[in-house]
Amino acid sequence: MFKDIQCFILDMDGTLYLGNKLIDGALDFIKKVTASNRLYFFLTNNSSKNSRDYQKKLAKLGIESSIEQIINSGQVTADYIKKLQADATVYLVGTNSLHQEFQTANLKIATERTQKIDFIVLGFDTTLNYQKLWDAHDLILKGVPYLATNPDYVCPLENGKTMPDCGSMISLLKASTGREPLIIGKPNPLMVDYVLEKSGIPKGKTALIGDRLYTDIQTGINAGITSILVLSGETRECDLKNCQEKPDYVFPDLKEIARLL
Repeated sequence: MFKDIQCFILDMDGTLYLGNKLIDGALDFIKKVTASNRLYFFLTNNSSKNSRDYQKKLAKLGIESSIEQIINSGQVTADYIKKLQADATVYLVGTNSLHQEFQTANLKIATERTQKIDFIVLGFDTTLNYQKLWDAHDLILKGVPYLATNPDYVCPLENGKTMPDCGSMISLLKASTGREPLIIGKPNPLMVDYVLEKSGIPKGKTALIGDRLYTDIQTGINAGITSILVLSGETRECDLKNCQEKPDYVFPDLKEIARLL
């Protein structure tokens, strides 16, 4: 079933690892993809870390990848803004790692909400405080264009635990402002388009593997590529009964996919 697939786009949290623990079979999958001369890219909605942070984390888990193979929603959001307005000033609600991602893209970062601000960006901010929320609230109500890196409500951890993610923060600001952002991360097909530009592989030969129906699988569907669900993260088999958009394939984890490769 994978004989025509030349490029795999892999989610990370819940697909490749949980917290700081590699999911069984993940390393074997990467080795088999490499041995078969296929390409792979890591694509994550988690914007609390930048690509270099992820490169270090993957190395600790035994996966050596180039920085070009690791793409996060913060990076794609910065690229989107850069294409709209190269000299934009952005108010960021995010971690230091997200700030570094935007600085790498040569975007200006506002330090005060009183500055002339072209965009406000909400990320998965594990350093969130009330002042940031108030600033974001004020800017949104002033009509500053509002973007968010991803819609995930929670970030999966080990032992079935979770932590609040960017989607939960979007809900909070929607309650106070009545407004929702343009979300750049999955399921927006912009994420896949960004990868395709790098890979040069056509959609018909590209597959996305992830553990979430409303982000990963919906991204594959929206982008018109093969979608593969793994049950190693957020989604359970019983969740498939109630979803309207079905993945092309469902597997328990990457270990089973590796076996088929």
